[in-house]
Amino acid sequence: MSETPSTSFSTIHPISPEGPGPYPRHASILHPVVAKRINFYKSGDPQFSGVRVVVNPRSFKTFDALLDNLSRKVPLPFGVRNISTPRGGHSITRLEELQDGQAYLCSHGPRVQPVDLQRARRRPRPWQSPRAVSAHAPRRPALPAAAGPRRLVVFRNGDPRTGRVVLLSRAVTQSFEALLRHLTEVLRCPVAKLYTTDGRKVPSLQAAILSSGAVVAAGREPFKPGNYDIQKYLPSARLPGITHHRGNARNARSEGRKGSNWKVSIITSDLPNAGTSSQIYIVLYGKQRSSAPIYLYGTDGAQFQVGHEDNFTITVGNIGSLFKIRIGHTNSGLSPAWHCKEIQLWNTYSGEQFYIPVQRWLAREQEDGEICRELPIINKGQPVLPVTVYEVRVATGELWNAGTVANVYISLYGEKGDTGSRQLFRSKSSSNFLRGQTDTFFLEAVHLGDLYKVVIGHDGLGPGNGWFLDDIVVRDTTSNRDYAFLCRRWLDQGEEDGKIARDLYASGNSISLGRQKLELKRKETWAAESWKFTKGNTLQFYNKLTGGFVRLHPGGTVDAVGQKTDRYAFFDVIFNKGNVCIFQSHQMKKLFLGLDNGTVTGVGGGTPAELRVLYQAHRCAVLESVLTPGDAVIFDRHGKIADASSTGYADLSKEFVICAKGVFLDSAVILLITSLRQALCLQPDGSCTGAGRQAENSHWRVHRISSGVCMFESVKNAQMYLRIKDGRCDGTGAGDIDCHFKIKKNLENASISLESLKSPGLFVGLQSDGQAKPIIYTKDGSVFFYPQVIQFGRDYPMGPSVTFSQEEEKVHKSKNQMEISPKSAAWSPLPSPTAKEIRCSQSSKELLSEDEWKVLVLTGDSGTQANVTLWVYGDEGTSGPIRLGKDNPEQLFLPRQEDEFQVEIRSIGEIYKIRIGHDGTTEQAEWNLRRVTMQHMKSKKTLDFAANVWLSQIRSYGDTVCELPVEKGGRAIFPLVRYCVYVHTGQLNHAETKMEVYLCLYGERGDAGLRLLHQSNMPKKFQRGQIDMFQVEAVSLGKLQKVLLRCEASDKSQYWYCEKVVVRDPDTASKFVFICERWLPFMSQGIIHSEIELYLQEMQINHQPKIQEEANEGDWKVTVVTGDFEDASTSATVFLYVYGETKCSGPIILGSGKHQLFNTNSADIFKVNLKDIGEIYKIRIGHDNSGKDPRWYLEEIRLENIATCELFCLPVDSWIAENENDGDIWKEIPITRANKAPLPVVVYEIRIQTGTTLGAETESNVFINLIGTRGDSGKRRLHRSKNNHVKFQRGQVDVFSIKVVSLGKLNKVLISHDGKGPGNGWFLESIIVKSEEEDSNEEVLFPCNRWLDEYQDDGKTERELLAQSNHRT
Repeated sequence: MSETPSTSFSTIHPISPEGPGPYPRHASILHPVVAKRINFYKSGDPQFSGVRVVVNPRSFKTFDALLDNLSRKVPLPFGVRNISTPRGGHSITRLEELQDGQAYLCSHGPRVQPVDLQRARRRPRPWQSPRAVSAHAPRRPALPAAAGPRRLVVFRNGDPRTGRVVLLSRAVTQSFEALLRHLTEVLRCPVAKLYTTDGRKVPSLQAAILSSGAVVAAGREPFKPGNYDIQKYLPSARLPGITHHRGNARNARSEGRKGSNWKVSIITSDLPNAGTSSQIYIVLYGKQRSSAPIYLYGTDGAQFQVGHEDNFTITVGNIGSLFKIRIGHTNSGLSPAWHCKEIQLWNTYSGEQFYIPVQRWLAREQEDGEICRELPIINKGQPVLPVTVYEVRVATGELWNAGTVANVYISLYGEKGDTGSRQLFRSKSSSNFLRGQTDTFFLEAVHLGDLYKVVIGHDGLGPGNGWFLDDIVVRDTTSNRDYAFLCRRWLDQGEEDGKIARDLYASGNSISLGRQKLELKRKETWAAESWKFTKGNTLQFYNKLTGGFVRLHPGGTVDAVGQKTDRYAFFDVIFNKGNVCIFQSHQMKKLFLGLDNGTVTGVGGGTPAELRVLYQAHRCAVLESVLTPGDAVIFDRHGKIADASSTGYADLSKEFVICAKGVFLDSAVILLITSLRQALCLQPDGSCTGAGRQAENSHWRVHRISSGVCMFESVKNAQMYLRIKDGRCDGTGAGDIDCHFKIKKNLENASISLESLKSPGLFVGLQSDGQAKPIIYTKDGSVFFYPQVIQFGRDYPMGPSVTFSQEEEKVHKSKNQMEISPKSAAWSPLPSPTAKEIRCSQSSKELLSEDEWKVLVLTGDSGTQANVTLWVYGDEGTSGPIRLGKDNPEQLFLPRQEDEFQVEIRSIGEIYKIRIGHDGTTEQAEWNLRRVTMQHMKSKKTLDFAANVWLSQIRSYGDTVCELPVEKGGRAIFPLVRYCVYVHTGQLNHAETKMEVYLCLYGERGDAGLRLLHQSNMPKKFQRGQIDMFQVEAVSLGKLQKVLLRCEASDKSQYWYCEKVVVRDPDTASKFVFICERWLPFMSQGIIHSEIELYLQEMQINHQPKIQEEANEGDWKVTVVTGDFEDASTSATVFLYVYGETKCSGPIILGSGKHQLFNTNSADIFKVNLKDIGEIYKIRIGHDNSGKDPRWYLEEIRLENIATCELFCLPVDSWIAENENDGDIWKEIPITRANKAPLPVVVYEIRIQTGTTLGAETESNVFINLIGTRGDSGKRRLHRSKNNHVKFQRGQVDVFSIKVVSLGKLNKVLISHDGKGPGNGWFLESIIVKSEEEDSNEEVLFPCNRWLDEYQDDGKTERELLAQSNHRT
């Protein structure tokens, strides 16, 4: 593939080893040469004025040689690979086909975009040209400066020293976006925003042109003030009467055009098969520009053979000082592999000589598979630039048919050149560029400096060559930086603009890329879901946490436990403007869902009823108050309204799945959406694809057959119906039974699935390429369709008076396929108040309900007096815990006795398993359970569960609960599985525990209940560094999703550090890993938690641990407001210290950005207890600098005493990051009171004197804590020395500063290091701390003269130093 075109010129002259010889003269008299003068233009670019090339056998011996020549002259991303006639109808493949005097189009792919040749041939007028006009007439002094293009001085944000003068030519000022792209190229860094030098935003092209002559170019970061002085960049004024000679400038220009001859000597290694049959090329990179690829042709055709030295003379333009070369080959011929030993270069003009050792293979089947190498110039024995291996992560989109089989090429661009075009062919994945896959490649090149652009494309070869590229992340392993390049577009000749190559500009790091993608996905989700909020639609709001629908009762109360058919759970959209809506109760027209003073309630209209719909990326919506942004409709797990002050705690949910009613009415026209951009579409050949566009050809008309059963007819192709027949799914149905589908509704994401009525268990599904096919129901999304109504239908044939419950009647489950809801209930010793108890002889005269069941429990040879509890699991929910008890419990569960109970089980669907057990609270805790029978009181349907198990901690595996599956046809619906659970206790000191540990497994089919981990394979459980194995028997849960761990310890000495939990399913040989890496119990938001949910390692969904809210004396509400900058959020864990007159609160862990806290433009609310600390006078807030993007912009902190309503608003408005401002990750803010002046904030200057003893220096991280009469500064890392680039060197003084609320009189410091890095020991001589306050200046000496080294002195790496009393000034 051709290299990136260059503006320089290059020629080559092969020479013999003795030196350059004369060129042979052509016998032009005997053999006349026919020359063709041909104009070549760029495909699709009328602004490109074309190049004229003379083509004859003397200049171009092959057609490929012409393509290579044109690649240097026609700017195409991957060079000229195709020449065609002006209308693109015929491709030229031979030199003989070119016609003299004709015009042709050049492109880098087979697709050609026509060009208006009349427009392209029209030369620009002098005033339209971006070049300066050369005038031979003498200049007039009165000529205004504005006659030429306007000059604009551009500074990099935060760097006043790097001003660049840019001419605002017509080509640059086509649009504001074009100007930003041009500045990105000029500054070699991403430019997304412009500011004036005093920080005002430049919003448009006109504002930039009319600016004061200077702008500051920024990426997505905020403006950084500086001394942006433009005077030195302005042209100097000419004094009258002085003549300016032009001769030197002309000579300089001619000198700049002068080329240099280089002698090139290349030695091929003497290894076996080191020679090559391929064509070798070389590219030279200088500080001014690079050469084009220069092919090293010989005269005898025997170059680059084993052990040979080949010599060439090449001519290149003025490229400036050489700093790297690229050597490669075209991978052609029978044996293209090549091993190069060394290269020598000699500039015959300057006399410079360079020796470059290579000793590398350039071969697809050798080493890393690369066929080109970049090599830096060696200067004084050292390379001028390092060689870097760039890690390139290419993410293919999740759209159907997004993958490609074409060959993909990439070129990286940085401030020090480019990598050239490289094929991405060897990744860690077995197959590259599959849908939804991220492929990792490694690309070796001389270090490019800061990256600003990539060019990526493919060659369009192979079936299904179109490609949807999501993004690219390039990691520079030398600087350890990430560069993100967002695309989210097709590289496909049949999609969008038809381009198969794109220029992508850096848009930040991988963290900011994730946020950009999340925001884009939110916008796309709103675009896909906004139809539901059209005025007149009727909606329901389903809450996944509560498993119910939002209801508005006649009294105005609201909850989230409504059933699907509850008449109070329907809301009409009566107002819609953008994403602001008003939802009216469908049942009570005078009541509206609203937020009044942060409380969810029914309101009578007005502003409290205006709610803003904020969609999240996973198709759930948040309903936020328009009147009070930040207040949202929120419920706890029981469906009760949560107070506004509770926001930020776990066990709350403010996300709802929005369900629209009346979607599948007869004659409705709908889209069956398959992704945010695609829909199910009927293709011309009758097949169906999920990769169709959301356009008219994807419209389907609904034909309602009966309740929950429909047919779908193509609107564009009448009488063609969606069907499943003979193992195929297509759109060629004739409207018979093959075209009838049951509509299965998935409340978890508001999607539907289409099950064949004729072939139960088969659903309309999609393959990875988007083609439809019948598949068995799965939860991977391939059977999920999101209906969008284009035109609502009518209530026919079921009648106009149909109710919502009739219209949306539940579709019965398939006989062969069952979806199990993940709702669960863990073991609880508390009885459930919903269970109804009867005696064996008791009879009822009441009408039997659909929810009434009789439960018969047969005890074996040993009974129990413990509390027995039952759970019942159905495919639509769970019922339990149900306490099986009576008035006389001593008469229950006696040996060989059958006990009968009547229970109420509501709306759980078809039962597939039960769990029964006891709490082991009595002396007779061993129970032999023989059988459980359940009988539906109305239908007399009976379910038998044969048990024959011991429920005892001293028998079998120590379980006091068991699970029993439903059997059909003598076989269990789901098998019993004995899971092997491996619990890893950490290696930390005191990681072991003697406390009881409980565990609950969660999977696709519910949970296994909370089980005591009783019988381990080890003699003593949960010891430090130990792995305990337990067995948990349960009905198969499918693929495991999470585990819940509980460890209750009142004494810190019994806290337990769990590293991870590994679960093995012996039936499927599957292994599931759940990372914990934390102590149990643990503190979060000031509250101790004894249980935590661990998610599957591949999922890593960041959920907050469960928190129970209580109101206690000394409780304060802490509101943390994160800034509204795009990158303001943090991934770190945030800590808070509150200082009172009595004591300090100590570290309060507010939480981690990994758990959806501290997001951009958000307010997180926490409750902390500050009892007995006295009157508060300052706080300190910061983070642990952990995670991928720890930097954080904190806007404000508010502290409110819940009991007294005392409120402190503490503005911060600062970055808390090591790479921003002063580099401190802690901020201290004094408390301001009405009757008391706040303490001042003081900058303490810290001078660290490292000793002169041999080996006194250290590379460890050093920390200091200043302690005075008003508290301490907290432990601060000394990482940014004011006077030295390398810190803590032998005999050196390093100066640091920290900003702290005044500490009063300093009396001691704590100094320490973390022992990391080689040579971590440190000899500290002394510390001097200087401070300046309004009323006093202080300088305090803290002598040390000791080692902080675990192998020297007393082995301590932390020391407490006291102030020297006679050295305090």
